[in-house]
Amino acid sequence: MRREPRITPIGPADLARTVALHRRCSPQTLWSRYHRAMPDPRTYLPTLLTRPGSVHLAVLDVTGRFVAVGHLMPDHSAVEAALLVEDSWQGRGLGTRLLRRLARHALSGGWESLYGLFLAGDGRIDAILRHADVPVHRTQEGDTVTAWVRARDLAVLRTERASRPRFCGRCPQGGKGG
Repeated sequence: MRREPRITPIGPADLARTVALHRRCSPQTLWSRYHRAMPDPRTYLPTLLTRPGSVHLAVLDVTGRFVAVGHLMPDHSAVEAALLVEDSWQGRGLGTRLLRRLARHALSGGWESLYGLFLAGDGRIDAILRHADVPVHRTQEGDTVTAWVRARDLAVLRTERASRPRFCGRCPQGGKGG
């Protein structure tokens, strides 16, 4: 029986595996996530993984290797979601799965809205947002798009059975994340 990748909470103790994931990602994938060139991941990931009130999740393959990570970071009355999916795992629904799980955390966290920033023309993020179970609002400023949902719209996720991953070889190519 084939085991599917699973999502698990992570924290500072998972720094080495999170750094390893970042090092396996292409410069294009890292640019899509951070919107700039980034230094050695050991210089910024410890701060990210210890940020108060944040939620961090990883997708583990069958060997226990991190192949994707998702983060929720509080920002006043809102919470920011961010995803990183290893290049060879893109297009298999992992970004969509992570975002749905993060949305459930946002709903239970009491924030008014959940948002994410991405670069205009990022086809993978567009694909993830097309699979959203709730209305997604967008604003664009220059090359940066802010996509957001109202927390009250996330209530549908409370009653919905956890979505099964959709892994397929025919998923659309382009952009980032899902």
